[in-house]
Amino acid sequence: MAKTTASEVRVFIPDYWEDAKAELMKRDRIMRRLIPQFGDLRLVGRGDPFTTLARSVVGQQISVKAADTIWTRFTDMCPKVTPAQILKAGDGLAGCGLSKRKAEYILDLARHFKEKKVHADQWTAMEDEAVIAELVQIRGIGRWTAEMFLIFNLLRPNILPLDDLGLLKGISVNYFSGEPVSRSDAREVAANWAPWCTVATWYLWRSLTPVPVEY
Repeated sequence: MAKTTASEVRVFIPDYWEDAKAELMKRDRIMRRLIPQFGDLRLVGRGDPFTTLARSVVGQQISVKAADTIWTRFTDMCPKVTPAQILKAGDGLAGCGLSKRKAEYILDLARHFKEKKVHADQWTAMEDEAVIAELVQIRGIGRWTAEMFLIFNLLRPNILPLDDLGLLKGISVNYFSGEPVSRSDAREVAANWAPWCTVATWYLWRSLTPVPVEY
């Protein structure tokens, strides 16, 4: 992956993006119409694995605005966002506006990293399902969160998050004239996308929300 740096935050850009766009536009008439609408916009990955996962837990089941507010308080309390710093904060995390359950989830995440129960340094070389299997052992991290991590942190090219409501809505709006779609419908549409399901998913998200959400 190509790497640049902005404001001391690591930024990652997938090196497969242009090839994926070209192939999707050849194969899929909807992608042929959709992709050019977003010019040079593309998936951008940021941050280290622990920070990405902590932010994902903070943002679960709340609005983007509320998540940003809590994250700002969280980083005021734990500026380095390291497992050791978070474990030291302990019960004080609730003062950031986190629910008791989310605070417990983030502490469990920190313990998994500190005690090396997950192999974050090996994830870039591991298969998608192997990474997911490790992540879902952590409290508060289900398959959807693990898939978002694979997309936004590891920049895996072929993730199809069938539990993602935005993906299902994007398929509904763009392929089924707004009619509801099942996971089976989504899987059938996506059969034409491999090995670039991540890229197709990203453009369907953009069709609903043109400005990308940062993870």
